Amino acid sequence: MHISVTTNVMNAESESCSATKARSQRPLQDQFLKRKSSRENLDRFIPNRSAMDFDYAHCMLSGAWRGKENPVASSPSREVYRKLLAESLNMNRTRILAFRNKPPTRMDTISSDWSSVQLSEPVKPRRYIPQTSERTLDAPDILDDFYLNLLDWGTSNVLAIALSNTVYLWNAANGSTAELVTVDDDTGPVTSVKWAPDGRHISVGLNNSEIQLWDHTTNKLLRTLRGCHDSRVGSLDWNSHILSTGGMDCRIINNDVRIRSHIVETYSGHHQEVCGLKWSTSGRQLASGGNDNLLHIWDRSMASVNSRTEWLHRLEDHTAAVKALAWCPFQANLLASGGGGSDRCIKFWNTHTGSCLNSVDTGSQVCALLWNTHERELLSSHGFTQNQLTLWKYPSMVKMAELTGHTSRVLFMTQSPDGCTVASAAGDETLRFWNVFGSPEVAAKAATVKPAPGPFAHLNQIR
Repeated sequence: MHISVTTNVMNAESESCSATKARSQRPLQDQFLKRKSSRENLDRFIPNRSAMDFDYAHCMLSGAWRGKENPVASSPSREVYRKLLAESLNMNRTRILAFRNKPPTRMDTISSDWSSVQLSEPVKPRRYIPQTSERTLDAPDILDDFYLNLLDWGTSNVLAIALSNTVYLWNAANGSTAELVTVDDDTGPVTSVKWAPDGRHISVGLNNSEIQLWDHTTNKLLRTLRGCHDSRVGSLDWNSHILSTGGMDCRIINNDVRIRSHIVETYSGHHQEVCGLKWSTSGRQLASGGNDNLLHIWDRSMASVNSRTEWLHRLEDHTAAVKALAWCPFQANLLASGGGGSDRCIKFWNTHTGSCLNSVDTGSQVCALLWNTHERELLSSHGFTQNQLTLWKYPSMVKMAELTGHTSRVLFMTQSPDGCTVASAAGDETLRFWNVFGSPEVAAKAATVKPAPGPFAHLNQIR
């Protein structure tokens, strides 16, 4: 009897536990209904544990954050404080489960303006600069004289070089060489050469103070200018139909080659030989350098025929002869000048104000300067000790390359019409060609540009 009662009690407890267990599982069954087909009950979501705050979830489910089950009535100020505290601790959230991670916070380390600049302006690859000359020609009997100008490359792609008493022409298109003129010993040697803007006519300065004008296509002497100077003519430059000449007699003469009385202006300011002459691209200003360490800037509008012409600026910063002169092709009124052996500096000038913008000590004699017409770069040629050509980045004046090969000071430099190749001549009697300025796309277009009208374009002959 006792055993049967015990059995009944155990059965009753078992049924009671089974019913209780069944009732406790029913809510989960209500939330997750049994799928009847693949197209039904597609609203099942599984929480993402890595995205959940379990401490907060436990607090919200247990109601611990509400205080006691029967809290004591609080004052209005305490209720305001509780709300502010809940906001600051992020306790006002209503979600307990999280089904996906939050997107990462954006890091604005670079401003949008700078980003757009970087995307619109990709980094330009560095240009390869050959360290050796691509071609070398013999230049026997070239005068090793710092104060002369014996090399020039015309717009017709013909290079002229003076070797003692003879002027030779080298055609860069086909590599042919021709002799233009050989002067007598009483007249020579040749002390300067300069092509006219048309690339057809060339001026030749002589040791006896005369200047000859030649047509290289016909190999004819067109005219000889006399009475300009009392001694050798070491520097020449053209400004349209005006040929400017600088001599050992310290004078600078502007010659209009179209008329019989060719001397139209005289510039007096140097005390020793004029060894550098360069007209600006606008044709309004003339820069002159001399063995007196002076650099003058002359304004064409101030020139006078009958009276002494005053300089626009007289610059005395160099401490040696100033022969190397180069006008900047991309910035008006910017002039670069180089000093001789005891100066060794490249200086940059604002020719409007006459102020020196920068000065760089190169460590050796500066013989010649050339601007790159396609990039912001400057090339300089030097004497002792390395006899090198140095390529500078402007305006930082960081050295980009040093080109070596000459064994004597590199006295003369000139640039090809397309602006890519530089020719240099030195006292070692060699003429070297350097592909220092690269091969820009504009070089192909330069070949199709019509040559500038020459000084004799509208004349049948020169008197």
